[in-house]
Order: sequence, then structure tokens, then C-alpha cells
Amino acid sequence: MSRRRWLLADQLGPHFLDDLDQPVLLVEARELFRRRILHRQKAHLILSALRHRAAELGDRALLLRTGTFREALDRVGGPVELVHPHSRSALAFARTVEGLTILPPRGFLTDRADFAAWADQVRRGPLRMTDFYRWAQRHHRVLVDPPAGGGPPRRRSPADTLDVPAPPEIVEDDIDAEVRRDLDRWAAEGVRFAGRDGPRRYPATHAEADARLRHFVRHRLAEYGRYADAMSAEDPTLAHSVLSSSFNLGLLHPEPAIRAAERAWRDGSVTRSAAEPFIRQLLGWREFLWQLYWYFQPRFRGVGWLAATEPLPEWFDQLDADAVEARCLADVLTGVRDRAWAHHAQRLLVLGNYALQRGWRPTELVDWFERCFVDGTGWVMNATVIGMSQYADLARVDTRAYAVDGRHIDEISDYCTGCRYDPTRVLGDLACPYTGGFEAFLHRNGERLLGDPRLAAELADRDDPERREAVLAQEEKRGSTAP
Repeated sequence: MSRRRWLLADQLGPHFLDDLDQPVLLVEARELFRRRILHRQKAHLILSALRHRAAELGDRALLLRTGTFREALDRVGGPVELVHPHSRSALAFARTVEGLTILPPRGFLTDRADFAAWADQVRRGPLRMTDFYRWAQRHHRVLVDPPAGGGPPRRRSPADTLDVPAPPEIVEDDIDAEVRRDLDRWAAEGVRFAGRDGPRRYPATHAEADARLRHFVRHRLAEYGRYADAMSAEDPTLAHSVLSSSFNLGLLHPEPAIRAAERAWRDGSVTRSAAEPFIRQLLGWREFLWQLYWYFQPRFRGVGWLAATEPLPEWFDQLDADAVEARCLADVLTGVRDRAWAHHAQRLLVLGNYALQRGWRPTELVDWFERCFVDGTGWVMNATVIGMSQYADLARVDTRAYAVDGRHIDEISDYCTGCRYDPTRVLGDLACPYTGGFEAFLHRNGERLLGDPRLAAELADRDDPERREAVLAQEEKRGSTAP
């Protein structure tokens, strides 16, 4: 008898199956939605993707709606197999299921044994994504030819606009309508959700995701390097693909996306300086974070490199963007509330930067990102939030803290125009919360930041005891109040 392949909700692409006739198990475990307060649009996308996959597979698929995974597995007759899960908790559970065969991981380019061999060789110092990316380029033969010109991407100025066609529209169907009715019923029965409901914005099938990938390569990739770190209140997407949830649901495999971007460079459609930043996100950061999640024991939690002991304030935890006057933070928090998404610069320099400056607990911030973002998943958020954004992992992932003031945000965005705060002011009613917060962050963590040349120099420039006390008093008074 052919083993039934159990597909988890992040294993929904064609590359997670081998045999066109193999029977499949899909499970909706309601306990996963009761356990944590997920964003409503994230819950919708997960259920929609599961049910769409079941519809695609037809009679091959057995879709069970149960309270727990164990209840579902008890109802399945015959042998079951599972591709290696993407979380430690899921793997630990799978190992307790008698007779369940666990297959090697899929959905990534680099084999874990190859990464371990590379990492063990360079473990004299911290592992760096840049070093891994260079190794991965050679190992997988990506962009190995000499550069064909193009130079570094020009940084976007706030006055620039990006005029490209909208991506293929997501059209909701009867499956989405059923999901919305079920979530409404769950909410009436006491299951809590974060954020606002809305039309499904993100792919729930491989076909939808592939169409958006092809559109991105054709219409937005050429500007990706130039716009990747820019932020705009007028255009939340800019040149981003907005496909992170598609990769994390397993709808897309990264290798075809990498090769498509590489072909666009080789055929002259885009410059290398446009293609490589996108490729580096997939072949560099995504692969690196996945490998670190399994390579390091124990996981990235509770290290406390910087002084970060404050709980998340209620307005932030509950996505109360209307309580915020600082234009950049209000806009990005609105994006999380209304779309369950923000691009990486907004996550690092607006959300993470604000939390870092105020010493919010990194573990609570990780949980918030996992629950409130449509692409939130543990193996990504542990390293990016704790290690990169909050600099709380003893510099395992990055060598610097992502702390900047309002003037930097002004340089790469249009947020400061029309904001009630002045990005150049540190003290006073008009002082930018990011500029005053940045200086207070330096003073609170001065000794820990001496190894960071940029931040140590910034601290040296502010060596005035009277000003230091004024800044710290001002930020303490602001406390957890929405800026």
C-alpha cells in the first residue's frame, strides 16, 4: 500500500509530492487557532491554502477538520509519511507518532549536512550571512560569472515614484467564502483574532503564487535594488514581490525564483544590481536563517544581550495604529493591522527599531511578529527579530544593532513630511520619538555598544551629562505611551 503523504500547512506546493497517484492527508487542527491570537488574515490564508490544495488534489486528498493533529492521525488508516517539519515543536510531535515515517527536509537549496560542514569549518568566529552567501553562490553556481556592469543600486529619494503594473489580482472564490464563514463562527464561539479582516491579498495556490512571481520578475525586479530599503506612505509595496507568505507556505520553491532572477540579468532585462539583492534574500538570508534554526542548540530565546526587559505596550500589541501620531509608525502599524504585512525596511527600521530603543522584551516581540504577520513563522522570526532586529543573541546573526534616528528614516522615506514631529529634534514637544529614543538607547546601552564603531562614535558625540539626563528623563516620561 502506498504511504499517505501528510502535508502540513507550510508544505502545500508541488515539490512536496513525488507520485501523481500518492494519497495525501491534510489537517485543519483547530487547537492551533485557539492557542494563539493570530491575525485574522493570516488565519484565513492558512485555511484557504489548505482547502485549495485539497480541492486541487481531488479524490487523492483526505482533508480532516479536528481539534488536534493526533485526533486526525488516529482516524487515518494505513501508513503515513511526513516531510521533515519546519519547526522543532512539530518535529518533536511527529517523533511521538507511532509508525509515522519522517522524510528529509524540502523547500530549500542547501542540504543541512553541507551547511553544518561549512559552519563547523568557520566556527572560530560568529557565522555571518555574507560569508554563507558567498559560499552558497559557489556551491549552487548562482551569479558566478563576472559582473556584467550596472553598478550599485541608486538609493531612492522620497520624491521618486514607482510606476509599474499592479500584480495579478487575487480573486476570492467559494472556498474563501466558506473560510470566512467558519472564522466568523469561530470568533462568535470565542476564538480571538488580531487585526482586521479583509479580502484575501496573498496567494493560496501554487498557480497564484507563480503568476505573481512571473509578474514581479517582469515588472518590478528591475527596480528592486533601488527601492528595497525605501519606505513610502503612498506605496506600501514599492518594488517588493510580497511573496514571503508564498515561500513560507511552501507554494513556491526558492530555486526557480532565484534562477528566474538570474536569467533576467543574463538576458539583459535587469542589471545585476537589481537582481542580486533579490537573489540574496532567498539564497542568502532565507537559507541562512533556516539553517541557523536547526544548527544552533538551544534556540535563539532569552539571551538578553541588551537591556530589554519592558513588556510590549497594549497599543502596540493590539495594533492600535489610530493611537499613534508619529507618521512612520502609524503607517506601518496600520499596514500590519489592515494587511498583516510590511516590507523588511519597515519591520527593521520602524517597528523593530522602536522596540529596540525602548527595551521591549525580544521574546514578546518575536511572538507578536509570528502572530500578526501573514508570513510569520518561528524559524524566520527567531533569528531575524531576536538576532538581527533586537541584537539579543550575542551577535550570532549580525554584527550591529539596527538602531537609527529620525533623520535616517527621513532620508529613505516620505514619512517625515507632514509629521507633527521634527526628525532633527532630540528634546521638546516636537522631538521625534525615534531621534530622542535613539539617543536614550545609546546612553542606556553604552558599555555594551562599545564594540560597534558606528554606535560608539554616535555615543561619543553625545558625551554631555546634562543632556544625557534630560534625554533619559524625557524618554522615561514617554514610557509605554503611543508616540
